[in-house]
Amino acid sequence: MVVLIGGEMPKADGRQFEFLSEDSINSDLLEAFPFDSPNQYIVTETREFSAVCPFSGLPDLADVIIEYYPEGGKCVELKSLKYYFVSFRNVGIYQEAVTKKIYEDLKKLLKTNRIKITTVYNTRGGFDTTCIEGGL
Repeated sequence: MVVLIGGEMPKADGRQFEFLSEDSINSDLLEAFPFDSPNQYIVTETREFSAVCPFSGLPDLADVIIEYYPEGGKCVELKSLKYYFVSFRNVGIYQEAVTKKIYEDLKKLLKTNRIKITTVYNTRGGFDTTCIEGGL
């Protein structure tokens, strides 16, 4: 039930949420371990990724899918990957830029060109967004 105040519909107070800059993303948290099987196809997924939409200041939630071949003789260590993802949590960054940043950081860490990052974002404003960077 909506209660009219003075004959007008109530309005939500405008809110401003502060968020961190992209400089706060900490790729130094990423670690790798040696792995000698360059033709093994590895897929790592999480449904627990979040960052902040720099336009609205609201959370962006996504599934992240990492696919790669460890051509550089390394695999990403999962605990370090989780800490790296948490460093995005309060950062204002567009969805497309998230995908590119993860791609660039993991490509550098793993020393492989056979890597693909897919982010599948929760519906926002009636739109579904999936971003893909790289290829296998």
